[in-house]
Amino acid sequence: MKKILTYFKPYKWQSLLGPLFKLLEATFELLVPFIVGLIVDKGLGERVNGGYPYADKPFIVWMCVVLALFGLFGLVFAVIAQYFAAKTATGVSAGVRKDLFRKIQSLSYKDIDQVGASTLLTRMTSDVDQMQSGINLFLRLFLRSPFIVFGAMAVACIISPDSFGVFAVTIVVLAIVVYAVMFACMPLYKKTQAKLDKVVLSARENLTGARVLRAFCQEEEEREIFQTRNEELTKGRKFVGGVATITNPLTYVLINFAIIWLLWVGALKVDVGDLSQGSVLALYNLMGQILIELIKLANLIVTVTKAAACAGRIETVLTRQPTILLKERENTLLENASGDMIVFDKVSARYNEGAENALTELSFTLKRGETLGVIGGTGSGKTTLVNLIPHFYDVTEGKIFVAGRDVCEADYQEELRLKVGIVPQKALLFKGTIRENLLWGKADATDEELMQAARLAQAEEVILDKGGLDATVEQGGKNFSGGQKQRLTIARALTRNPEILILDDSASALDYATDAALRKAIRGLNTTVVIVSQRASAVRDADKILVLDEGAAVGMGTHEQLMNSCEVYREIYFSQYDESKENNSAEGGAAV
Repeated sequence: MKKILTYFKPYKWQSLLGPLFKLLEATFELLVPFIVGLIVDKGLGERVNGGYPYADKPFIVWMCVVLALFGLFGLVFAVIAQYFAAKTATGVSAGVRKDLFRKIQSLSYKDIDQVGASTLLTRMTSDVDQMQSGINLFLRLFLRSPFIVFGAMAVACIISPDSFGVFAVTIVVLAIVVYAVMFACMPLYKKTQAKLDKVVLSARENLTGARVLRAFCQEEEEREIFQTRNEELTKGRKFVGGVATITNPLTYVLINFAIIWLLWVGALKVDVGDLSQGSVLALYNLMGQILIELIKLANLIVTVTKAAACAGRIETVLTRQPTILLKERENTLLENASGDMIVFDKVSARYNEGAENALTELSFTLKRGETLGVIGGTGSGKTTLVNLIPHFYDVTEGKIFVAGRDVCEADYQEELRLKVGIVPQKALLFKGTIRENLLWGKADATDEELMQAARLAQAEEVILDKGGLDATVEQGGKNFSGGQKQRLTIARALTRNPEILILDDSASALDYATDAALRKAIRGLNTTVVIVSQRASAVRDADKILVLDEGAAVGMGTHEQLMNSCEVYREIYFSQYDESKENNSAEGGAAV
C-alpha cells in the first residue's frame, strides 16, 4: 500500500480537512442527547396527573432553537467534509489510473502476455472504482465513527458513571465481531476479483471474436463457458457478501441487548432517585448513536477491505518492473557498421524460462537499403524475429545491432523505435479519422505527405472512396475491409519515412496485383525492408531470403540460390506454384 499512499500527497490538506469537519459535525451530534435530557428534566418539570403543569416553555423553545442550530451547523460541516473527501478520492483514483495506464504502456510484450489483457482491464476499471469508493468512505467515517463511539462513552460516564461498564463491554464485543469479519473477508475479496478477471476475459474474447464464433457455431459453447465463470463469480460474491452481512445483524442484536441492560439498570436507579428520567433518555439516545455508528463502521470496514484488496492488486502492476533488458551504452559501435543496418549475431530467443527456443543461433547481416524476405512454416519464428529488431522482446543469447548500436542500450530505445516502421500481422486502426491514424507515423506530416504515403501503400483509392483524410474510422476500423485496413496501416508506417520498414505478413488480405504493386513501390524507397510472408511471390525479389524452420535458419540467399540449395524453400515454392509453370511464374514475378 506504500505506493498508493504517495498519491495522497497533492491532497494532504483535503485529506485532513475532510475528517476534521466530520469531527465538528460529530461534536454537535454528541451534544444532542444531553440537550434532550435537559429538556425532559428542566424544561418539562415534574409530571402531574398525566401532564406537565410546571413546564418551562421558554427554556424548551430555547433548547429547540439550539438543536436546530446544531442541525444546521452539522449539515454545513457534513457537506464541506463530503466535498473534501470526494475531491481526494477522485483525485487519487485519477492519478492511479493515469500512472497505471502509463505503466501498462511501459510493460514489454512478455509482461502483458504474462499478466493478461483482461486482468489489466479489471485493474483499470473495477479495481480503481472500488478503491475510490473506499477512500471516499474512509475519509468521512474513519474518525467520525470512533469519535462518536468513544465520545458517547465519555458523555455517558459523565451522566452516570455506573453506565460506563455497559458501554465498555458492548463496544469491546462489537469490536471483536467487526474485526473478525474484516479479516475473514479480505482474502475472499481478492479471490472474487480474480474470478472477475476470468469473466472479463470471456466477455472480451467474445466481443473481439464475434465473427469467428458465429462462423464456427461456437456460441453455445462460449455461453456455457461464460455461464460457468459467471456462476463462480456469483457464488464467490454471495459467499463473501454473506460473511460480510453477518456484521449488521450481530451488531443490532448486541446493541439491543445492551439497550435492554441499560434501561433495566437505569430504571432501577430512577426508582431509587439516583438518576433522572432525562438522564436515562440521554443514555438511551447515546446507545442508539453508538448502534448507528458501529453499523456505519462495519460497512466502512467491509468497503475498505474491498478497497484494500483492489489497491493491492493495482499496486502489483504499478510496482512491476518491465522484464525488458536495458543496459548502459557501449563505448564503441559495431565494427564496420557504416553499411550495416541490421545485424543478428548468434541470436537465440524464447518466450518463457524452460520453454523451447523460438529462434536458435540465428546470424545474418542486412545492409542499408537492402530487402530481406523471411519465409517459413507456421511457428517457425518469423514474427519473433521481427519483434526482436525494435526490442519488443529480449534475446536469450547473442546480440542484435541496428545502425551499429545494440538494441538493448537504455538510451537508444526511443531513437530505435523512431527508426523502425512496423506493420504487424493484425491490422489495427483506432477510432477517429483516417488523418488521425496516419499522423501516428509523423505528428506534423502535411496532407501531401500523408497522401504520398497512401499512394505508396496503394491506399489512395481507399481514402478517396471513403471521402478523404477526414473520413471517420470506427473502433478497430470495423468500417473498413481487411485489405483496406492493411493498406492504411502500411501507409501509417510509411508516413514516418522510416529507415527500417517491417512488414509482418501485412499483405495477406491483398490481392496479388495490389501486393505486387505495393512491393514495386517499396523497392523504389531508400529504406531497409524486412518482409515476412507466407507467399513465395512476396519475398522472391528480395536481396536476401531467410528460410526458417522450427526457429533455425535452414537457408539464406537469393531466390535462385535457394531453389538450388534449400529443400524447405523449394517445398514452400512448389506448394504455391506448379513446377511445370515455374519459368513462366518467375518471368512474371521479375516483370512486376
